[in-house]
Amino acid sequence: MTKVSAQNTALHDWHVAHGARMVDFAGWEMPLNYGSQLAEHEAVRRAAGLFDVSHMRPLDVSGPDARVLLRYALANDVAKLDAAPGKALYSTMLQGDGGIVDDLIVYHRGGGRYRIVLNAGGAEADTAHLQALADAHGWRVTLQKRPDLGILAVQGPTARALAATVLGIPALADLGVFHALEQGDFFVGRTGYTGEDGVEIVAANGLLTDLADRLLAAGVRPAGLAARDSLRLEAGLDLYGQDMTTAVSPYASNLGWTVDLRAADRDFLGRAALEAESAAGDGARLVGLALREGIPRHGYVVENAAEQPCGVVTSGIFSPSLQCGIALARVDAVLAPGALAAVLVRGVRRPALVIKPPFWRNGAATFSFSEEHEI
Repeated sequence: MTKVSAQNTALHDWHVAHGARMVDFAGWEMPLNYGSQLAEHEAVRRAAGLFDVSHMRPLDVSGPDARVLLRYALANDVAKLDAAPGKALYSTMLQGDGGIVDDLIVYHRGGGRYRIVLNAGGAEADTAHLQALADAHGWRVTLQKRPDLGILAVQGPTARALAATVLGIPALADLGVFHALEQGDFFVGRTGYTGEDGVEIVAANGLLTDLADRLLAAGVRPAGLAARDSLRLEAGLDLYGQDMTTAVSPYASNLGWTVDLRAADRDFLGRAALEAESAAGDGARLVGLALREGIPRHGYVVENAAEQPCGVVTSGIFSPSLQCGIALARVDAVLAPGALAAVLVRGVRRPALVIKPPFWRNGAATFSFSEEHEI
C-alpha cells in the first residue's frame, strides 16, 4: 500500500531549522517538540509559548441562511453571538443520535458571516457534513475553505501583551475572552487550548514565518504537540478521537455545558437524542483522576473502590505541573469528586482520586491528596 505523504504547514522549514522533531499528526507533519517538552510546557505556564496550529482549518460560512445552518448543525446556539460581532462560541457538532462529529470554535464576523476553526483530522468530513445539511434543506449558504490561511497560537501569562506589541494591535489589551478582532492582515481571537491566557492568530501563510521570528525575538518560546497535549489535559480539555467521538454524546464527555436547549423551537440535529439521554438520568460520564503513583494511559481500566471495573481512561499523562499522573476517564457509574477509585497501570492497581476537571487553573492545582486517599 502506498503511504500518503503528510501535509506541511507554511512553517515546516522554520520548524526544522529550529531543531523540531517532526511527526505525523492527523495527516500533517508537525513539531512534537524542540528538544524538551517539559521546558516548553513550563514556558507556557510561566511566560509564553508559540504553537503552529495551522493544521486546524478555517472555514468561512456566509450567505442568507448561514445562521440557520449553524443553529441546526451545532449543539450550542450561535444566536448568542447576534448582539456582539467578534464574539466566539465553543460547540460540538452532532450527528442525529447525539454522537459528536467534531468540536469547534465559531466566530461571528458580522453581516451574517462566520468563521469556524475545524480540527485537522475531520476538516474535510466536517465541511462535507455541513454542505450536505445545507443542500438537504435548500439553505443558501457558501462554505469557503481557506487553505491560504495558517494559525499561530501564542499562549501563557505574558502571551497577549507580547502579541499586542509584535502585531502592533494595542486593542488586544482590552479584548475579552472568547472574542476576536480583525485588524490589517490579522484575525486574532482570545482563545486557546492550554488553560492559559493567550491568542490565536489567523493570517496568510506567507506572513507566518516573519511573524514567528518576531514573536521569538520578543521572548516567546516555540512549543510542539507534546507540550500542547500535557497543557490541555491539565486544563481538563477534551481531545477529539479520545475523550469524545461519534460514539458518545456531549453529556458523556463533560461537555454538557455546550448543549443549549433553551430555545424550544430550535430543533438542532441530535437534540431529541440528547433530551432522551438527559431524561434517562445516569449514564456514562467523563471524570478526572489523579494518581500519586503510576502513569495512566489511554485504554487503561478504571475500577471503583470495590475493585469492580467501572470505566476506561480516555487520556492520561504524567503531569509536569502537578508531578503526578492525571487522566480523563469515562466511567459507567457516578464517581463524585473526592471519591476513591483505581487505575490498572500495567496490571498494578494504582490508587486514584476522582477530580472534577480541570486539574490546574490560575497557576495552581485544583485538588490535593491526603492520607485518606491511600487505597
